[in-house]
Amino acid sequence: MKLIIQIPCLNERDTLAQTFADLPRSIDGVDEIEVLIIDDGSTDGTSSLAEQLGIHHIVRFAKNRGLAAGFMAGIDACLRLGADIIVNTDADNQYRGAEIPKLVAPILDGRADLVIGDRQTDRIEHFSPLKKVLQRWGSRLIRRLSATEVADSPSGFRAVSRKAALQLFVHNRFTYTLETVIQAGRRGLAVANVKITTNPKTRESRLFRSIPDYLRRAGPVMFRAYAMYRPVQLVGWVATVLLVFGFALGVRFLYFYLRNPDYSGYIQSLIVGTGAVVMACILVAVALLAELIATNRRLVEEVLMRVRRIETELAEREPTLRLEGIRSTGAKPWHNQQMQPARASAR
Repeated sequence: MKLIIQIPCLNERDTLAQTFADLPRSIDGVDEIEVLIIDDGSTDGTSSLAEQLGIHHIVRFAKNRGLAAGFMAGIDACLRLGADIIVNTDADNQYRGAEIPKLVAPILDGRADLVIGDRQTDRIEHFSPLKKVLQRWGSRLIRRLSATEVADSPSGFRAVSRKAALQLFVHNRFTYTLETVIQAGRRGLAVANVKITTNPKTRESRLFRSIPDYLRRAGPVMFRAYAMYRPVQLVGWVATVLLVFGFALGVRFLYFYLRNPDYSGYIQSLIVGTGAVVMACILVAVALLAELIATNRRLVEEVLMRVRRIETELAEREPTLRLEGIRSTGAKPWHNQQMQPARASAR
């Protein structure tokens, strides 16, 4: 059982050493642990420091590509490196390394494919009252969109099984947190929550400038992710409202027309109602086309998942393919010393 802890980084030289030192070197049920950083175009020597610290693997972008791209590059690299479980954490030391054994436990027990660390945001002191309310409402919305019981959907502290990692595809550039939860829930993966505590705040978020900025960028991500998996349901509600509205106006016109056929004062209701019905019919046609496109996308994702599985299997046999785009420092993996005698006796 191999665990790889991936850490997306953007100019994290000041906090990377502390984050790395805080990671667990041994976890019950895990044979070996490695660490991978994804350097998203840092200009402060983050990669050089990572090599000095003895971090096992480095993926570096020459130019900043965004958190979502970094997350997916890390997932791809971890799979090629043979990870059975992938843990994602932040380089600013927001999340406590001591919580990682708790985070991976549901996967080791076979109870979950994706485990998300619940920061219990109502208890975080540096969160403003407005931010706490928005976090609560946002997670509630994600629960409805994803059909899961996720408690803290924006949390980046999460563990992913190999099965889930093969099936996750992020399509936006902003963040992976919301889209992957919706995707996992709609693909039928088991999602679990684990309550965690966090370290004191070290710096401001680099993902967004303010709460309005986050809402402006996260809203389209949620809408697009849900539309990809439930297009008929999304468009169907709008079409139903327009259809009911159009028929109601038509009935209104007909009622007054039958009462007084010589008076045409309610012709506006007929025009607007007809337009609403026509728009509803167009939306129904769009919904059917969207469902056909979504079906093709699901088939393409199934093919991509199989290709990804084949590539990871080939990478285990071919070191060149395994390390393509990954710089390994030569640091030895952290082995679970408690399990060494058991493996030796088994041999």
